[in-house]
Amino acid sequence: MSIHKTAIISKDAKLGENVSVGPYTIINGNAVIGTGTQIGAHCVIDEFTTIGKNCKIFSGAIIGSISQDKKFEEKRSFLEIGDNNIIREYVTINRGTEKNSKTVVGNDCLFMAYSHVAHDCKIGNNVVLANCGTLAGYVDLEDDVIMGGLAGVHQFVRIGRLSIVGGCSKVVQDIVPYSMSDGHPAKIYTVNVVGLDRAGFTDKQKDVLKRAFKIIFSMKLNIKNALSKIEEELTPTKEIAILIDFIKSAEKGIAR
Repeated sequence: MSIHKTAIISKDAKLGENVSVGPYTIINGNAVIGTGTQIGAHCVIDEFTTIGKNCKIFSGAIIGSISQDKKFEEKRSFLEIGDNNIIREYVTINRGTEKNSKTVVGNDCLFMAYSHVAHDCKIGNNVVLANCGTLAGYVDLEDDVIMGGLAGVHQFVRIGRLSIVGGCSKVVQDIVPYSMSDGHPAKIYTVNVVGLDRAGFTDKQKDVLKRAFKIIFSMKLNIKNALSKIEEELTPTKEIAILIDFIKSAEKGIAR
């Protein structure tokens, strides 16, 4: 374990083996830091924050600060961060708003400099939030999502798995899985072919998704009729089932 002499660490914090803490960093009570995690200089790890193993947190990050929601009543809430995450300079991640609520971050994510994750967000695995990307409260990012720099996401919006959102986008409705989106407000352009290639999707899997996207986004059908057409005409693959379930559960509607 390597703790700089100027770091301030609460006696109630729990640090695993081989944790390093840089100059002038503060770790408050009831924080838990996993084995092998590296925390840079001038960071704040606030109370009721749990950080997993082998994470790298760079200078100036503020992790686990209280919700910025006006409804926050100074009651205990949580932030849970998984393993192998990279949190770059001046990133801010807030705890939940209501008593015993929590913000959750999965494994192997990259949060670039100045990005922000608000209260009660749920972040999956292998997510990238580029520089100055901003998530409002209660946003869900599923696995393998990439958010471009300066993109902003409205509260309660979901971003589906293996989708990519262009830089500076304004996201006010759910972004379906496997898609490329961009704009102000964001709209869907096409299937995220590069992302699917990297994830090992076959040509057949990609072809079925392209056909589904054509029905949803190009045929000017309402959602109910588009989904019926997909179910009638396309092979019922796992990816199609995920796409249909996501759309049916979209409380704010989907970007089109």
